[in-house]
Amino acid sequence: MDRQHAGSVIDSTKNGLVNAIRGSGEVGEAIVDTVSKTAVKALKDARAVGGEVGDTIVATVTGLLQGGKEVGLQVVDTAKGTMSGVLRTTKDVGTDAVGTISHTAGALVKGASEVGADVGAAAKGAIEGAIDSAKDFSVSAEEAAGAAASGALKAAGEIGENAVGAVRKVTSGTVRGVKAVVTEPFKKSK
Repeated sequence: MDRQHAGSVIDSTKNGLVNAIRGSGEVGEAIVDTVSKTAVKALKDARAVGGEVGDTIVATVTGLLQGGKEVGLQVVDTAKGTMSGVLRTTKDVGTDAVGTISHTAGALVKGASEVGADVGAAAKGAIEGAIDSAKDFSVSAEEAAGAAASGALKAAGEIGENAVGAVRKVTSGTVRGVKAVVTEPFKKSK
């Protein structure tokens, strides 16, 4: 995805979220609906032109985090709603849920870092959203939590030591009573 198109997706998503929240006051559903409406079209367009679905998710997530920050939302809530919305979208367009969970969690951590937000809170919200949505995708809560934790840690590793520490703090315990077992596909197997 070129910078101009990414900027357009970011701005559109951010403005959609801000307007939805200001219009209804219902934060959770506004996030999920904004992701679903924006991302379904963007993902279908990306596939139609041979674009990267992953780039579209990153741009959408960044816009949501910017919009959430603008209206004073907690990062954990924005991340949770974003994960739920992206997963709802992937169901509509037939994308692999586990891979999408991991990629979206990473995008949330990177996006949080870019907008100066708490990457640990973004990871926690991503894991919560994945757990909440798992039942809709024939994925266990543990598998969903593990995929989100793995994606978040991989992204944190690309950001730096402080980000890794913040994300590890969240992923080393349980979230909503679920232990996230982290797989590290970014490390070489013996």
